[in-house]
Amino acid sequence: MKHLYQKGLAILMAGLLIASLAACNGNTDSTEAVGATTATVDEATHPAATIASSATEATVKKLTEADITINETIENNVGGEHAITADGEEASYSNTKVVKTGDSEQNDEADFYGDNAAIFATNGATLDLSEMVVKTDGTHANAVFSYGEGTTVNIKDSYIETSGNCSGGLMTTGGGTMNATNLTINTSGRSSAAIRSDRGGGTVNVDGGYYSTSGTGSPVIYSTADITVSNAEMTSSASQGVVVEGKNSVTLNNVNLSADNNTKNSDKSDWYQAVMIYQSMSGDAAQGTSSFTMNGGTLTNANGDVFFVNNTATDINLTNATIVNNDTDGYFLRAAAAGWGSEGSNGGQVSLYAKQQTINGDMLVDDVSHLNLYLSDNSVFNGAINSDGQAGDVYVELKDGAKWTLSSDSYITSLTCDADSIDLNGHKLYVNGQEYTAGSTSTGEAIAVISTGGSGGPGDGGTPPDKPGEGGSDHGTPPAKPD
Repeated sequence: MKHLYQKGLAILMAGLLIASLAACNGNTDSTEAVGATTATVDEATHPAATIASSATEATVKKLTEADITINETIENNVGGEHAITADGEEASYSNTKVVKTGDSEQNDEADFYGDNAAIFATNGATLDLSEMVVKTDGTHANAVFSYGEGTTVNIKDSYIETSGNCSGGLMTTGGGTMNATNLTINTSGRSSAAIRSDRGGGTVNVDGGYYSTSGTGSPVIYSTADITVSNAEMTSSASQGVVVEGKNSVTLNNVNLSADNNTKNSDKSDWYQAVMIYQSMSGDAAQGTSSFTMNGGTLTNANGDVFFVNNTATDINLTNATIVNNDTDGYFLRAAAAGWGSEGSNGGQVSLYAKQQTINGDMLVDDVSHLNLYLSDNSVFNGAINSDGQAGDVYVELKDGAKWTLSSDSYITSLTCDADSIDLNGHKLYVNGQEYTAGSTSTGEAIAVISTGGSGGPGDGGTPPDKPGEGGSDHGTPPAKPD
C-alpha cells in the first residue's frame, strides 16, 4: 500500500546518497577515505543538516594498519589469556601492535567479564592507548575490553580488526567506561559488533572514525549501555546498524549510518530493519524505557524497516537527520510483537519526537503496541499510519508548523493539530473511529506509557532466548568459525 510518489521520493534520495556511501557497502578491505553525504538539503528549512554533513566530512578519516607506526608487537595465542592487562593500575601503550589468537571455552566469562580479550582493563584501572593496531582471530576474542565500575579505557588514532565469532571491537560491561577517538574498526565474525556492550553495561563515548561489520548478527552498535557516537561513519552489510536492548541508550550526533540487514540471527522475527529496540529477556539488560537519539547525520536503510520496536518501551528522538529507506515496501516504524516476551504484552510502546525532521514512509502499530508521535518545529511527515485499519492505540500531535501529508487512509485514536496541519491528499483519516474533516482543529490526549518486557533484569542467569543481533554470549557451544 505504498504509493508511487513515495517510491519516487525514495529513489531520488537514494540516488543523491549513493555516491558518498558507496565506500560503506560492507567492503571492510576498502582503504579509501569516506566523506559525508552530498544529499541536497533545503537550508532554509533544515539549516543544521548542511552543518552536520560538513562536520562529519572534516572529522572522519579511515585509518589503515599502514598509517600507524609500530615500535613494539605483543602477541598471545593462549585461549582465555590477554596480550595486555591493566588491573587496578594506570597504564599506557602507544605505537604497539597487539595480535591475539586462541578461543575462549568460557562464553559468559568472555562476554561478561573479559576472558580472552586482546586488551583488558579491570578493577578501576585507567588504560590509555594511542596509535595501536589490534587484531584478533579466535572465538570470543574481543579486541579492547573495559570491565567494572571505575575502570576507564581511553583509545585514539588506532586500527582494530577481529575475524572470529563473538569478537567485538570495543567491549564494555559491568559499569566500565570506554572513550574512543578516531578509530577504524572492522569485524567479520558472527555476533561481533564494532561497538559492543553486555551484562552490566557502562558508558561508551566515540568521536570520529569508521566502524564496519559484515557478520550475521553483528550490528555496528549493540547497546546494553549508554553509548554516544559523534562525527563517525558506520556501516553494516549483513545486520542491523544499531540494536538497543532494555533500559539503555544510543545517541548519534552527526553520524552517517548505512545498514543492510539481510541475514537472520534468530527465528523470532520475520522482519529486517536498520534500528532494532527490544528486550530479549536474556537477563543482560534491565527492564525499562530505552532511547535512541539522532541529531543530524544520515541513516540509510537497504532492506526492510527503518525502526522496529518490540517487547519494550522506548523514546525515539530525531532532529534534523536525513533518513532514507531504499526498501519502498518497508515501514519507517514498525511497533509489533515478535518472539520475545509474553504473548499479548510484548508489543512496542513508542514515543517518537521529531523536530526539524522529515519522515517519509508509513508506520504500523499492531494491537499490542502503541505510539505517541510528536511532530514539531516544522517537521514533515509524508506517510500513513495503520492503513489497513485500527490496531494499536496511536496519538499524533502536530505543533509549531509541523505538517502531515497522508499517503493512504490512516487510523489513529487521538489527535492534536491546528487547522492547517494535515493534508489529507485525497485520503481519509479516522480518529477513534470518526472521520477527520479537513481544516479542523483537534485536541487529544497522549497514551500512557506502560513499561513492557516482563522480568529478566541483570543477573537472572539461565539460558536466554536467541537474540536478533550482537547480544553478547551464545550461552552454550560457540558457533563454528566462518569460512
